[in-house]
Amino acid sequence: MEKKAFKPAERLNHVQEYYFSRKLKEVAQLNAQGKDIISLAIGSPDMPPSERTIATLCTEARKADGHGYQPTVGTPELRQAMAAFYNRWYGVTLDAASEIQPLIGSKEGILHVTLTFVNPGDQVLVPNPGYPTYTSLSRLLGAEVINYDLTEEGGWQPDFEQLEHIVTHEAPNCKLLWTNYPHMPTGAPAKRETYKRLVDFAQRHGIIVVNDNPYSFILNQGEHLSIMQVPGAKDCCIEFNSMSKSHNMPGWRIGMLVTNAEFIKWLLKVKTNIDSGTFRAMQLAAADALINNEDEWHLQANVNTYAPRRAVAEEIMKILGCTFDPNQTGMFLWGRIPDSYANVEDLTERVLHEARVFITPGFIFGSNGERYIRISLCAKIEKMQEALERIRKMNSICI
Repeated sequence: MEKKAFKPAERLNHVQEYYFSRKLKEVAQLNAQGKDIISLAIGSPDMPPSERTIATLCTEARKADGHGYQPTVGTPELRQAMAAFYNRWYGVTLDAASEIQPLIGSKEGILHVTLTFVNPGDQVLVPNPGYPTYTSLSRLLGAEVINYDLTEEGGWQPDFEQLEHIVTHEAPNCKLLWTNYPHMPTGAPAKRETYKRLVDFAQRHGIIVVNDNPYSFILNQGEHLSIMQVPGAKDCCIEFNSMSKSHNMPGWRIGMLVTNAEFIKWLLKVKTNIDSGTFRAMQLAAADALINNEDEWHLQANVNTYAPRRAVAEEIMKILGCTFDPNQTGMFLWGRIPDSYANVEDLTERVLHEARVFITPGFIFGSNGERYIRISLCAKIEKMQEALERIRKMNSICI
């Protein structure tokens, strides 16, 4: 009897395997051949959380009654700590019981928000360049992705004239606008004026603005900005925040969503049917970290450690002949490649195979990133300095 062939769902025709998932397989093969690749590609902090946080995790994990299913809404302790975190660092007052939802990371939040607000065929606005998951999850769920441009000339801030044109002429069923500041991958800083205009845009067009805000502590000793600081934002905006970057917890998968109580009620109809709460010990340790990691810890973890790495990354950019904005923030450095390269992979593949350093080509973030590279600061300073020396020795690439 002839066997019938299996086929995946048609939705998979609209997406590809995540770039880093594919490329890291190649890097692993090179390492298996003894190439010793230095990765300056992924934004995964290489430092641990604070000692106090780890001790709290261990203490709570030893308790016999803490290993059962946890509520999807999160523990009261975690929600209260998240509210205190927003009040302390952003000056934003939130109801811990109804205006905060713990997340298993922002990727989960992107999925659940899209399922909550977007019907198949509806449109979503996604920045170009921007985080690839905004596009891939939207397409997997049947939404139409419409890009809005961010450009170097515009300081990587939204062009509001373009946004007005899109929603007036191209996107009559637009439900969400995705944004994130400080911006990834370009490092453009958050601006209060941008947030004000986004809130006004959301109010006038009935479009929910979702701001992804995990980088406001990295290399930032100034004011920490949130879109929720704008009057009226809570009624029409959602903000993600994450402990992955600010507290060195990428593997813990603990983030947060803040918005109005009605939006969270709708979102819980999705979330409660998909997952349960995070391990209780992790929630309680995260709650303690949000409350008790003082200014000195944040300064050391998020500024003092990254600053010398950033200086090395700038040297790498200069050796490669790339130009960059020195006012960038966050845990990456974004630079424009020289005109002598036909495309960005001519540079990144040469650096990978000749210097044995893995850096990210900007095209994975959208067409407006095709002439750019991104260098991660998530490697020990010694490794970054070694990467600098390897690249310096590349034949005919030094300047």
